[in-house]
Amino acid sequence: MLHATTEMQINSASLAKDYAAFNLWANKRFINWLRSKPVNIVERNAVSSFSSIRLTLVHIWDTERSWLGRLLQIETESNYGKDYDGTLEEVFDSVLQQSEAFNAYVQSLSEASLCEPAKFMVPVRWPEWDEVNLPRFQVIQHCLNHSTYHRGQIVTIARNLGLTNPPMTDYIAFLIKDKIESSAQ
Repeated sequence: MLHATTEMQINSASLAKDYAAFNLWANKRFINWLRSKPVNIVERNAVSSFSSIRLTLVHIWDTERSWLGRLLQIETESNYGKDYDGTLEEVFDSVLQQSEAFNAYVQSLSEASLCEPAKFMVPVRWPEWDEVNLPRFQVIQHCLNHSTYHRGQIVTIARNLGLTNPPMTDYIAFLIKDKIESSAQ
């Protein structure tokens, strides 16, 4: 019988795999929805932590890329706080490619690997922390939760700009997506 903490870690590690797949699914739904909207609205300035839907997407992309780099122990150059000068379609494609890469990485890990510590230096903007040593699944959960947070901001920005009917991207919708998708057909 597993020790309760070990069993909880394995269950949490399994959840990390589900959540990585959920993140990819939710980002695909958002990008497909945004592709149907006028470019000038998606790029229009609005009051938020990032001043447009485009910049919020760039932040999601950059953050997933940065955290995946830390997990892989490779150095990535952060675009934090800067705009990306590619086209909006390139932003959409980059968000999806990064989410696919993150999901592929997480799916490739064993339960034991997901429970192993991920050791990395934290970004300079968090001077109160130095080196972090957390189970890999917790770092993954943080990153993907961060993307969920910003997808919520996109909904708010979009509604303030007059865009309606954002896609349902709650985790529960992902869990029962087969029922939802089959009833929509």
